[in-house]
Amino acid sequence: MRVILIEDEPDLGTAIKQILHQEKYIVDWVTNGDDAWAYLEDRHTQYTIGIFDWLIPGLSGLELLKRLRAKNNPLPVLMLTARDSMEDRVRGLDEGADDYLVKPFGIAELLARLRALQRRTPQIQAQKLEINEIVLDYNTRTIYHLKETISLTNKEFQVLEYLMRHPNQIITTEQLRNQLWEMGADSFSNVVAAQVRLLRRKLESIGCSNLIETVYGVGYRLNNHAAK
Repeated sequence: MRVILIEDEPDLGTAIKQILHQEKYIVDWVTNGDDAWAYLEDRHTQYTIGIFDWLIPGLSGLELLKRLRAKNNPLPVLMLTARDSMEDRVRGLDEGADDYLVKPFGIAELLARLRALQRRTPQIQAQKLEINEIVLDYNTRTIYHLKETISLTNKEFQVLEYLMRHPNQIITTEQLRNQLWEMGADSFSNVVAAQVRLLRRKLESIGCSNLIETVYGVGYRLNNHAAK
C-alpha cells in the first residue's frame, strides 16, 4: 500500500516513515502543502491512505483535505495536529478527515489507527486477492496455487498485487515504476524488468510460467487465462 505523509517536522517525519517502511508501506514524505498537492494531483500515482499534518508550510493540511473532498476524492485521511480542542477536532472531521490524532502520540497508536482505516475502507480491507486458482495472501506475503506455496519479497508482492488488480490490462513499465517506487527514489532504469524477472522465476516454480506476459516496448500484462 502507498501512503502520502505530509509532515514538516524532520524528526517526526523520519520516525513515521521508518516505521511505515517496516510495516511494508510505500511512503512518499512531503514537507509542505504545495508540493503535497502536486503529488496528490499526479494521475500516475494512487495513494491508499493520507497522513496530513494540519499546520505545514504552504497549503495547510486542512486546505489540502478541502481540495480533495471538493474533487470527490475518497482517499482515507488521518489528520495529525497539536490542536486538541473539541472545536478543532469537529472542524477537521467535518471537512472530511477520517480520523484525528493529537500530538504528541505513540507510534503504536498511529499504526492502530491506520489499521482501523484500512478495515473500514472497502477497497483496501481484503486480506486475500484471488484470480482463478492463484491466491495472494496479504497476511503472510505468500502466493499459493494448486497446493503449492511460495513466499515473496515485499517488492515482488507489490508488483504481482498491482498486476492482479488489473488483469488482462497492459500495464506500462512507467506505471509500475511510478506506483511501486517512492517519488525521488534512486531506482535504476531496468528496476521493473529485474523485479518481474525474479517474480517469474518464483511463479514458474508453482506452475505459473505464463502468468505475466511481456508486451514488448510497452510493459506487462497479467494473463488471466494462464491462471487456470
